[in-house]
Amino acid sequence: MKGQRERPPASSAKKPAAKRNTTHAGSCGPHRGARSRRAERDGGSMEKPCTTTEHNGTVAAPSHAGSCGPQRGARSRRAERDGNPTEKPCTTTEHNGTVAAPSHAGSCGPQRGARSRRAERDGGPTEKPTTRARPGQASMRITDLRSSVTGAAGVAEQPAFLEHLPPAILYPELPAFQELLPPAHPKAPEVAKGPSRRRGARSVRQLSTPRASRKEPEETPEGKLKNVLEKLRLKSMEISVAADVVNRVVKRLLTRMKNRESEFKGVQQLNTGSYYEHVKISAPNEFDVMFKLEVPRAQLQEYCDTGAYYYVKFKRIAGGNPLSHFLEGEILSASKMLSKFREIIKEEVKEIKDIDVHVEEKKPGSPAVTLLIRNPEEISVDIILALELKTSWPNSTEEGLPIKNWLGTKVRTNLRREPFYLVPKNAKVGNRFQGKTWRLSFSHTEKYILTNHGINKTCCEAGGAKCCRKDCLKLMKYLLEQLKKEYQELDEFCSYHVKTAILHMWTENPQDSQWDPKHLSRCFDNFLTFFVECLRTEKLMHYFIPKFNLFSQELIDQKSKEFLIRKIEYERNNGFPIFDKF
Repeated sequence: MKGQRERPPASSAKKPAAKRNTTHAGSCGPHRGARSRRAERDGGSMEKPCTTTEHNGTVAAPSHAGSCGPQRGARSRRAERDGNPTEKPCTTTEHNGTVAAPSHAGSCGPQRGARSRRAERDGGPTEKPTTRARPGQASMRITDLRSSVTGAAGVAEQPAFLEHLPPAILYPELPAFQELLPPAHPKAPEVAKGPSRRRGARSVRQLSTPRASRKEPEETPEGKLKNVLEKLRLKSMEISVAADVVNRVVKRLLTRMKNRESEFKGVQQLNTGSYYEHVKISAPNEFDVMFKLEVPRAQLQEYCDTGAYYYVKFKRIAGGNPLSHFLEGEILSASKMLSKFREIIKEEVKEIKDIDVHVEEKKPGSPAVTLLIRNPEEISVDIILALELKTSWPNSTEEGLPIKNWLGTKVRTNLRREPFYLVPKNAKVGNRFQGKTWRLSFSHTEKYILTNHGINKTCCEAGGAKCCRKDCLKLMKYLLEQLKKEYQELDEFCSYHVKTAILHMWTENPQDSQWDPKHLSRCFDNFLTFFVECLRTEKLMHYFIPKFNLFSQELIDQKSKEFLIRKIEYERNNGFPIFDKF
């Protein structure tokens, strides 16, 4: 008819369109928004759809969503179908804890390629769908969406937005698709609120210890040792009272000895011992004070290759030797000089009327004159006569004081330039003492080391890092002290053995980090191991005189050392029950 378009011949009719490929994702270009789809439905112009060329040369139908732009969620598509404005799509966990419905495709997981889509179109098995949601959530969400458009009698006519989903997701109850879906959880886990954060394996598996089962600090070995140290700490008020009365007594004795005509007129005070080294334990009831007396032009002769004991001789002194009364031949007698020193102190103590003080009886082999002060608690003060020699240290000390790798070569050199001292401690010969001999003393050097014990100069100072060196020394001194109170077999042992052993330990472990207070229990146990080994091998070398063995058979018998080993092992294996006897 005129005015009407003529139909094309049948031979030129349009070929039937290829089967529509309902791909879930593509990478061709930007996706169409709600406005373009609404315009297409109402007959308006549409945007140019993106297409993909399949391997067989056919052109696939335009995809609904892809990875080129944001995807629309189920809520936005439902709103579009009902004519409502679409919401902003979201496919990730929100901060309020809700999870949006999964989109057809997006950046949450890998997209299916042409092979999987072609297999789906031809009826082959599809790839396993992946979603960002946690296990069990995706299948439940899809089921909810499908159930909203299906009736009790079966599957109803599907709306447009569901027709693009693969059958395996829409109808998981069909036997053909059961093996293609991930196993559904009986109950979807609750979604944690706040931003998602990946936790490591440790945070998942490691459970915190219930509060009720945690041990209190004092119940642990570390806590028990710290508790003992706290009880051993000297109280400032007690220190002040004790130090005041001791200083008054010592000052009066010094003043009176300087004012009288005697061989000891030139004595000076030198504070040594545990109190002044800040390692005194329990109570400030023991003090050591040296009354040093300089002796010029003295010569030393080593006694029996001991390295520690010496005879003292004098070169010719102009104007005579003030100590000539104590000479036996050419040798200065330590026992004669100590006896005279003791007599003078006893005389001067009798003149002190306002303080209850008296001199204790002489102890065999002791170089000290011991005063007992009642204030009202008893305070013991050992006054030790010491000869000061301002010459080079004896040859027996050449390899001693091994602090080069700890405190440094310069410190060692400076310490060896200081004077050294001789005290009237006699060498033991069988069951008797050699009265002419003097023993080397390095109390002043030991005091310096204990005060400046860190490889870092600020160790244990104000503002510096702390260590547990002195704590280990105090604990071992207290352990030996308590054992000696119960067993007479240990009378030959003294705190100087403990001090010597700890100095060797500090030398072998010079780093401050090796004495971290956080590892007090381990450090103390290491010290016990070292001390027990010294007892077992009967070898504890003097720190300043390497060839002088403090644990030799001549000084301490083997049975006493074995007895002490058994007692130490019993204490360490049973949590130190002796520490509970305060």
